[in-house]
Amino acid sequence: MKLSRPVSWFLLAFGVWSWFIWITFVKNLWKDGSGLAFDDADNPTGYFWVHLTLAVVSFVLGTVVGVIGFRGVRALRRTS
Repeated sequence: MKLSRPVSWFLLAFGVWSWFIWITFVKNLWKDGSGLAFDDADNPTGYFWVHLTLAVVSFVLGTVVGVIGFRGVRALRRTS
């Protein structure tokens, strides 16, 4: 399948954006002072594990989408 130039760039940008957003989210989750992510004994709560799992899945999906976009951009540059 051949991707168009705008679609390839969109997918690449989405992959980069996904990493930026979720890294920021994990940093904020780790520093959480509201008591949601860590209990009084500084042990991770269910909230922490669920959101960390969401972040890891988003990292993986963002990477896959970004790689597809990168390969599309690279393929378009070879043909032009």
